[in-house]
Amino acid sequence: MKTNYPTIDRKKTGQRIKEYMLMESLTAEDVRQFLGLGSVQSVYHWLEGKSLPSLDNLYALSQLFDVIVDDIICGDREKRRFPWETTDPQGIRVSYYQLCLQCAHAA
Repeated sequence: MKTNYPTIDRKKTGQRIKEYMLMESLTAEDVRQFLGLGSVQSVYHWLEGKSLPSLDNLYALSQLFDVIVDDIICGDREKRRFPWETTDPQGIRVSYYQLCLQCAHAA
């Protein structure tokens, strides 16, 4: 049943978390330790699409992966461009914050 409001796809979000973990060479145990979770089972449930991280955990994951929360969540709403986002010469979407970091590191 199609809703009138956007929804989050748990399976795709779990896949996205898995992709970020692979890019950062992190295991489920690494994520568990970073978040201070009692058990690694929660992380596995996210990766399998059985559940979603809490808002607090999504916020912390965004720091761990160095992305905004919206980049972790996969849903059915149309992706919006935010005013502080731009596109670099290779066509990659980057945030103003990321550009500032790049400039700071280059100096």
